[in-house]
Amino acid sequence: MKMITLGTTGITVPQNAFGALPVQRVNMDTAVQILRRAYEGGMRFFDTARAYSDSEEKLGHAFEGMRDKIFIASKTMGRTPKDFKEQLDTSLRLLKTDYLDIYQFHCVDQCYRPGDGTGMYECMLEAKEQGKIRHIGVTSHKLDVAKECIESGLYETLQFPFSYISTEKELELVRMCKEHNMGFIAMKGLAGGLINNSRAAFAFMTQFDHVLPIWGIQKMSELEEWLSYMDQPPALDDEILSFIEKEKSELIGDFCRGCGYCMPCPAGILINNCARMSLMVRRAPSKAWLNETWQENMKKIEGCLHCNQCMKKCPYQLNTPELLQKNYEDYKKILAGEVQV
Repeated sequence: MKMITLGTTGITVPQNAFGALPVQRVNMDTAVQILRRAYEGGMRFFDTARAYSDSEEKLGHAFEGMRDKIFIASKTMGRTPKDFKEQLDTSLRLLKTDYLDIYQFHCVDQCYRPGDGTGMYECMLEAKEQGKIRHIGVTSHKLDVAKECIESGLYETLQFPFSYISTEKELELVRMCKEHNMGFIAMKGLAGGLINNSRAAFAFMTQFDHVLPIWGIQKMSELEEWLSYMDQPPALDDEILSFIEKEKSELIGDFCRGCGYCMPCPAGILINNCARMSLMVRRAPSKAWLNETWQENMKKIEGCLHCNQCMKKCPYQLNTPELLQKNYEDYKKILAGEVQV
């Protein structure tokens, strides 16, 4: 198993890390069992966030008394110094620790800097001086903001969506981080469910020696699949490369990544799922996508206000109303049996 060092942090861990957003969807006992098994299987880096409901609390229960054996990264959605400090103290209390290895500004719309008038970066510096955090990171879905954060030299890690269907623009971010000796934490390594081949997803990441993928895990069966690669990591061989090229050719063009930056929708449309429903029913097949609840959700597309707020907020510059309509028309054909999936 390849070991990854996250830039200047000095944090060195197996290139196989745990994304703890999904454990908020399972009960405490199940989450603790999964998290402890992840540690037993060799995972050492665990990424969570104050915004992930009780995810931090579950990590705190799972790893109490073994803080020095793992690395924990969390995030703040705070946009004022007051909210920042409250969220940090809450995270530390729930995680049952007195420090975080990496603390990240979560889903930022700007690159916080010292003296910018917000006081936010100063909060990070103060928390670091107090020993509450060890390294400063940032997460984003916006390419221009991510580039600015890299070039600023103020952050030690960047967390950004990255997978084998990422475009040249995302690959440029990875290269920039390498040039700036900055760790890259890859979220959405399965493209929000569009990728269903874990071997290919894992093998793709192995070509980057500063990229740490955090796999979102909520089932023991999913965890065991990732852990199986600890001793036998899949190689990026000709077979997998050919498979990835085929996947990319099928997904070329405009498609919704499901990041949710467009939300909320004034018409109540669940854009981050409805705008990619055609892909989800084919690539992540589940009868649940065709149940009454999702039929009602898709029908809301008929009430689109064409206000274009979603287009303005989309970091990928998609024509979201057009995507919604295309997906809705396809969905209706699937329900009518005119299209087989």
